Amino acid sequence: MTVPTGTHHSAAALPEHVADPIGTDAALEALKHGPRGALFVAAVSVLLLLGSWLAFYFLLFLPRGPIG
Repeated sequence: MTVPTGTHHSAAALPEHVADPIGTDAALEALKHGPRGALFVAAVSVLLLLGSWLAFYFLLFLPRGPIG
C-alpha cells in the first residue's frame, strides 16, 4: 500500500469545525455535577443484568431441584 505524498489536511484545521474556547467559569459549571448520564446508564445496565440473573435463578434453576 502506498502512502500518498503531500500534506494532509484534517477537518479540525478549518476554523468552522473547531469549537469556540470557553472560559474557566463555564467549564467548571459544565463539570460541576460530574458524569450523571454515564452513571445512570451503568446503574440501569447493572440492575438489568442482576434482574435477569435472579429471574434465571428463581424461574429456571430452583424449580428443577437439586442435582443428583
